[in-house]
Amino acid sequence: MVLIFLIAFGFAVVILGAHFFVNGACSLAKKLAVSELVIGLTVVAFGTSLPELSVNITASIKGDAGIALGNILGSNIANIFLILGISSIIFPLAVTKGTVWKEIPLSLLAAILVGILANDYLIDGNKFSALTRIDGLVLISFFIIFLFYSVGIAGDVAGIEEQIPAKRYGIVRICIMIVAGLFGLIVGSRWVVTGAAGLAEKLGVSQSLIGLTIVAVGTSLPELATSAMAAYKKNPDIAVGNVVGSNIFNIFFILGVSSIIRPIPFEAGSNINVGVAIAASLLLFVCMFTGKKRMLDRWEGGIFLVLYVGYICFLIASR
Repeated sequence: MVLIFLIAFGFAVVILGAHFFVNGACSLAKKLAVSELVIGLTVVAFGTSLPELSVNITASIKGDAGIALGNILGSNIANIFLILGISSIIFPLAVTKGTVWKEIPLSLLAAILVGILANDYLIDGNKFSALTRIDGLVLISFFIIFLFYSVGIAGDVAGIEEQIPAKRYGIVRICIMIVAGLFGLIVGSRWVVTGAAGLAEKLGVSQSLIGLTIVAVGTSLPELATSAMAAYKKNPDIAVGNVVGSNIFNIFFILGVSSIIRPIPFEAGSNINVGVAIAASLLLFVCMFTGKKRMLDRWEGGIFLVLYVGYICFLIASR
């Protein structure tokens, strides 16, 4: 019970820390006369992935590789099946042509790339497989390419400014918010990782299982809030773009940084989770051509939720 409370309280502190940091950073950017479009494409987009980033950095430093890898794979699966499932039930999600033909395939490529880089024993016969520091640099290189792509389409992005906090604060309050936000991210993520590792040990299950379920869903809460609200406000492209962009960010940047800090061992059993992450992105792409074109309908969202429940049941049954 104490460990569950520690995890829950840690998540609350992490999400609150991310909220303070993003609001402070946005206000600072406005004071520096940075355009709202640039703020939306950088600070806000980065902010929804701060929980995954802070938890993964802490897990990597502490050597809890199962939590680090499980968090990213689990978050990406939850983002598509759970978050887009809920969001599309709230309001059918229409998607732009660019998201269908560029961003969704890029998220699919990211998942496939992890499977290739991590499976050393399949490629060169090594008994030990891992995401090494070199693999991390490869992932970061793809992330840099993605950043250039994001800057290139900046002029075509509509509605992202709506996510930007409207308030402006004084410089002293901005500094306090940023520092408090960073403190919350660091301390909260440490509690989450400590609690998750302890819970895995107490239940006699792998850290990977805890990372794929409890940690992954917890760190995906900002994406859920953002996408569900965007769907409620009938701004569906933000809902889909937020999830797809987060998935790309999670693998290319967060997993890249995590493996650079400390190589992440990869067990053959994790290929199932990589396969589900690949299948989720592929299914999302296919759904753009079923029913109404370039739209995730309510019935498709219902299928996504059923698939997610089935996946969680499979994880628990196979522990």
